[in-house]
Amino acid sequence: MTIPKTILLFAIAAVAEIGGAWLVWQSVREGRAWWWAGLGVVALGLYGFAATLQPDAHFGRILAAYGGVFVAGSLAWGMIFDGFRPDRWDVLGSVICLFGVAIIMFAPREAG
Repeated sequence: MTIPKTILLFAIAAVAEIGGAWLVWQSVREGRAWWWAGLGVVALGLYGFAATLQPDAHFGRILAAYGGVFVAGSLAWGMIFDGFRPDRWDVLGSVICLFGVAIIMFAPREAG
C-alpha cells in the first residue's frame, strides 16, 4: 500500500502546487481577475499539507523526490493547459527526474 499511497500523494501535491502557481501566473501575467491569484495561494497551501501525509518521515527525502515529480508534472501541465509541446530533451529530462524519484523513494534501505 505504501507505493500507491506515495504516488497518489505526489500527484495531489503536483496538482496543488503547479495548479496554484499557474493560477497566480494567470492573474499576474495574463491579466485574469485578482481572485485567481487568491485561489492559487490556497492551492499552494494545500500542496504544503499534502507533503506532510507521505508515509516516509524524512522532510528532505520527500521534498527532494517531489522535485522530480514537479519537473515532469510542470511539463504535463503546460501541455494540457497552455498548449506547450515539449521537445525530446524536455521528455528525456523529465524521465530522468522520475527515475530519480523512484530511486529516492523506493530503493531498499537498511532499517535504522
